[in-house]
Amino acid sequence: MSFYTSLNGMKNAQTSLGVISHNIANSETYGFKRSRAEFSELVAASRLTDPRLIQGVGSTVAAVSQNFALGSVEQTGSGLDLALTGDGFFATRSPDDNVMLYSRKGAFALAGDGSIADSNGNRLQLFPTDADGNVTSNALIDAVIPPANSAGAEFAGVTVANDGVVNVSYADGSVEPIGSVAVAGFIAPTGLKRVGSSNWESTSLSGTASYGSPGTGQYGSLLSGALERSNVDIAEELVGLITAQRNFQANAKAIDTATQISQTVINLRS
Repeated sequence: MSFYTSLNGMKNAQTSLGVISHNIANSETYGFKRSRAEFSELVAASRLTDPRLIQGVGSTVAAVSQNFALGSVEQTGSGLDLALTGDGFFATRSPDDNVMLYSRKGAFALAGDGSIADSNGNRLQLFPTDADGNVTSNALIDAVIPPANSAGAEFAGVTVANDGVVNVSYADGSVEPIGSVAVAGFIAPTGLKRVGSSNWESTSLSGTASYGSPGTGQYGSLLSGALERSNVDIAEELVGLITAQRNFQANAKAIDTATQISQTVINLRS
């Protein structure tokens, strides 16, 4: 029994080491959120077992939970670099399969087709607005910049205001809003499914996304020309790395001790 109990402990230590290593590897990834391994006790008992005789048989991984604490904000000066200071997420849509993705990494850029997209081509989602920048509908639209305005003037530049309105300027000096950044919120963000590239998908655990404008409710304020860095604390991760390593060594030592005891018993019988 002790062999398998300690073996479970070694496997759990390996899981913890893997999670911590992943955190450290992404310490410089914008919008990354650290995780931690959580464990639960295993016992061998039935309803009829005397509670005074219940024996523990090790532990198992209960969850790898995500920590959505705010990371530090870095000023970049790029007009399409966006950061949120609250609990919201940027909403993007994959043009290939229409899957909605959610991210804290607001590193957007102009694509060749005029869309505002992330590095994977997922298009930023906006609320429609009128000519004054007032939101007119809760229906989401892709952020796509017309190459010219109604007067035929060519595109000159784009900026994002702190209230989320995306303003496009043209060569004739006119400025036209194309929409307002839609920010997604979730009842239980720890239930979101990580899909890589600092993106998440909604699940039944997270609940469906609700959408709002920056600066309202839980969605947080929007900062243009800035990016949110990873919330990984290297010092904390290194301490956790040492703890997990010691845990692994202790379980390995327990297996070695059990082996020596078994060998002693075998020698007595021989």
